[in-house]
Amino acid sequence: MSYVKTVRALTRAAAADIHFQRLNAFSIRRLRSTVSNTTTTTSTSTQAEQLDVSPPSAGSLARSETSGPGRSSETSVDFAQSQEAYKSKDSLELLRSLVVFRLCSFDFLVDKNKEIMDLTKKILGQRAFELLMKMTFYGQFVAGEDHKAIRPLLRKNQAFGVGSVLDYSVEEDISQEEAEQKEMDSCVSAVEKERVGVDHREKKYKAYKQFGDRRGGVTGARTYFYADEAKCDQHMETFLKCIKASGGSSVDGFSAIKMTALGRPQFLLQFSEVLVRWRRFFNFLAAQQGKASMEALEQKLELQQLQEVLTKLGAKGDFYGWFNERKQESLGTIDMLDWNSLIDDRTKISDLLVVPNVEMGELEPLLDQFTIEEEKQMKRMLQRMDILATHAQEHGVRLMVDAEQTYFQPAISRLTLEMQRLYNRKKPVIFNTYQCYLKGAYDNVTMDLELSRREGWRFAAKLVRGAYMYQERERAMEIGYEDPINPNYESTNMMYHRCLDYVLDEIASNRNANVMVASHNEDTVKHTLRRMNELGLVPTKNKVYFGQLLGMCDQISFPLGQAGYPVYKYVPYGPVNEVIPYLSRRAQENRGFMKGALRERQLLWKELKRRLFSGEIFYRPVY
Repeated sequence: MSYVKTVRALTRAAAADIHFQRLNAFSIRRLRSTVSNTTTTTSTSTQAEQLDVSPPSAGSLARSETSGPGRSSETSVDFAQSQEAYKSKDSLELLRSLVVFRLCSFDFLVDKNKEIMDLTKKILGQRAFELLMKMTFYGQFVAGEDHKAIRPLLRKNQAFGVGSVLDYSVEEDISQEEAEQKEMDSCVSAVEKERVGVDHREKKYKAYKQFGDRRGGVTGARTYFYADEAKCDQHMETFLKCIKASGGSSVDGFSAIKMTALGRPQFLLQFSEVLVRWRRFFNFLAAQQGKASMEALEQKLELQQLQEVLTKLGAKGDFYGWFNERKQESLGTIDMLDWNSLIDDRTKISDLLVVPNVEMGELEPLLDQFTIEEEKQMKRMLQRMDILATHAQEHGVRLMVDAEQTYFQPAISRLTLEMQRLYNRKKPVIFNTYQCYLKGAYDNVTMDLELSRREGWRFAAKLVRGAYMYQERERAMEIGYEDPINPNYESTNMMYHRCLDYVLDEIASNRNANVMVASHNEDTVKHTLRRMNELGLVPTKNKVYFGQLLGMCDQISFPLGQAGYPVYKYVPYGPVNEVIPYLSRRAQENRGFMKGALRERQLLWKELKRRLFSGEIFYRPVY
């Protein structure tokens, strides 16, 4: 596979030439497996199933033994037990949480939080401002300034059964105009800037100045803007330090990265367009064979009919031959995964950016040409990805690739999948993120999981609802393409549970998949626990993980951890001044969160009052 060949070769290549052909045999074997092998390959490695989990605490855990085939001892967790939920917190921490959550519920304070913080800094001075922030918002949502400062918090959480996903949350504090200019400079190729006349690029996968500031309408994700290759190298070094810190603080930690931090986003835009156009062309051909209404994995094209349809459309090339030349065995049909293999065998990165031309019956480049520098920039992005994955594997850390906007995401998912092919052979090292507010989430999950079955590597996913809904909807409406988001919150919940159930079923039947349920929704967590009990999935096997943000939903995280479930806090860290943009968004997110759910505040008050009336107001956690 070209990405496989590229990623491995880049870390050992000289400055000029990259030799891809030495992994060609692996690429051919991979292609054959996707065409002819539909059996499930089960790994014998048990390393990923034997990670340490803190022992359960009896206070938050209720067990009932259930006999019968395929059933283990059932575990239930009570999320209403405030004493157990907050046993890792002293009373000042509980009071801070109440104050911060209450402040986040006032619209005026949230809307003007950046201006208020700037004014407070001017009045108090830098040192007093930093102290105030550490006593309030910073202390609530950020672990510390550097990898040394965060260790006490990580150790305390670990002692109470909660692990960490480290995330260095420093962002550039740039103006909207600067952000828009950077986006336009980095997302448009040299050829496109000089082009005059008809543009055949799809409008969704082009850059627009009015949406150049990708921070707009986003509450839960940090944003990177491309400056130059040196800045990308700095981001990579930061991620490497984060991986090292995660490996040094726990035996089973995670570290989060963003693909847009590692290279020029132009490549992600263009590669995403290529992947989507290939998929759309397959769907067109499936419709010609009367299979448009089938699920993505059920659509199998008859090769002979495919050639006949294309010939009638005026195609001159031998599409049938595209496959016959590349496989030794054929059942006369292909599915979406086989179809995707047509763009595998490329020798240059820019050669990946080809799309099918029905009229000509051949592949043609998305753009006429790429500059030498653009080709090098694409290679460097893949090189940085590989360095991070190798470093994570060496330090026993799992790498979580965050999801981003839909016009970048197809490329991000595909490149993440290629890293999974390389690094997830024995245990789950690379986790891909699936946004369940997208209409196509289920198809994406099922196809990637099926590919992992065919090829025998460990599927690893983080399921989220999504962080870009308002921005995505506004962009789709204004630019004029289909809204990629599910119509309402209920349909997103249904999509989330559908994707989750599919992966849980795979874990129960094959044990070769892993999933992180990254959700603050108590109903979703309870649904997961109920399905795990039904399927006999034991929490200590470390196949199903749970994740919440630091400073939020402790009443979910800590009871889960003390009951023996692998649960993780997404732990941001960084200097006070440099994480202000992150804190600003946390305030915005908590406004909606706290208005819609008062349960956490009620439990915090309940525990504070219990300590006051029982003489435990000066309680200090022991670990």
